Amino acid sequence: MRLRLLPLVLLAAPLAAQQPVADRYRDVANKIIDAALADSSGAWNRLAAFVDYSGPRLSGSANLERGIDWMLAEMKKDGFVNVRGEPVMVPHWVRGRESITMRQPREADVPMLGLGGSVGTPAEGITAEVLVVSSFDDLTAKAAAARGRIVLFDVPFTNYGATVQYRGRGASAAAKVGAVAALVRAVGPWGLRTPHTGAMNYDSTVARIPAAAIPLEDAAMIHRMQDRGQKVVLTIRMEAQTLPDAPSRNAMGELAGRDRPQEIVAMGGHIDSWDVGLGAMDDAGGIVVAWEAMKLLKRLGLTPRRTLRVVGWVNEENGGRGGSAYRDAHRNEPHSLLMESDAGVFAPRGWGFTGSDSARVIIKQIGTLLSRIGAGTIGANGGGADIGPLMATGVPGMGLDVEGSTYFVYHHTPADTPDKLSPVDMQKCVAMFAVMAYIVADLPEMLPRP
Repeated sequence: MRLRLLPLVLLAAPLAAQQPVADRYRDVANKIIDAALADSSGAWNRLAAFVDYSGPRLSGSANLERGIDWMLAEMKKDGFVNVRGEPVMVPHWVRGRESITMRQPREADVPMLGLGGSVGTPAEGITAEVLVVSSFDDLTAKAAAARGRIVLFDVPFTNYGATVQYRGRGASAAAKVGAVAALVRAVGPWGLRTPHTGAMNYDSTVARIPAAAIPLEDAAMIHRMQDRGQKVVLTIRMEAQTLPDAPSRNAMGELAGRDRPQEIVAMGGHIDSWDVGLGAMDDAGGIVVAWEAMKLLKRLGLTPRRTLRVVGWVNEENGGRGGSAYRDAHRNEPHSLLMESDAGVFAPRGWGFTGSDSARVIIKQIGTLLSRIGAGTIGANGGGADIGPLMATGVPGMGLDVEGSTYFVYHHTPADTPDKLSPVDMQKCVAMFAVMAYIVADLPEMLPRP
């Protein structure tokens, strides 16, 4: 009985399992890589043109819509099909004018950036003594001293996931013990008196107090002053306000598949940024390398079986509305793979992948084709904030893995500008997207689900 069934099992086995994917696509992968590396600065030039034209692109801003219009117009020039902006309602937080002035023990201006979503201060500002704490537990221990104070969380950077908790939850933790405002040490490993902005959240059960970031150098100085027994008094002025939600768009264009156009491989990054800097690393570069990858495939005449879709998701920074809207609009489309870059397009090391074990086998075979540029590793976890909502329905997802040791130095600061990125590294990232997206989109079958 088993012998009679064996031929049927072999016939039913996916072609990808019968013939190694790497062997079938080695020549085309090398062709793609050669073409990507032959272009010394195409992706970097497009990135610079985009961010210089649009400027900072916070959700709800005119700059964001200006950038989306530019992207859609350029995609049409590139000959992509189904170029469109899909409507998304996004939060609209406005920074306004802001400042911090030290009053005691001496007069001095303190660099600062209000945190996204923060309330403002009264017109006259808030003037109060500072209480420096080193952790949430330290705040709890000093709760009696916090009432009526400005609480400063001077927490050294360890990793982003751990340290960013103080940016997100610090204001409400301080409000619970009676503080009148909250400050956080910039969430980054080092800087040149550079504050970092970013989103924060309020606990609905406590008062909303203003929240801002200050540079690590200033946080350390105020901490030293407190340790010496000196009284530190600051005046904080913030005009921050949250306006009604505003209309925006997810921007996208496609290279239609040759015989299964209804099946999709989607890739890209988020088009919004914070309202300081140009958002080159975070995350215009992620969109541009995926965009340039699809443009490269079109130029080479490589049209895969399935449709390739480049997406600039909106509102990743302070709401995640773009990723959720994409899921809702496209959840009934068969997606073989979702691909995202949101950690800077530095020298690539490989991909993180989340999917079934059988899909991982195929992805690892494709990964070997990227070893020639030092980026063949397939890590344990993939995904990202924008592709996460649709991945939660079972679609496999990938995140670009890069050598990002400097990423959090410039993250959410005015220094997030194109000069932080290498044209050569960006072209390698173009190759990463082009090889992986083309092969997955061209396989005889969709990537298997669990």
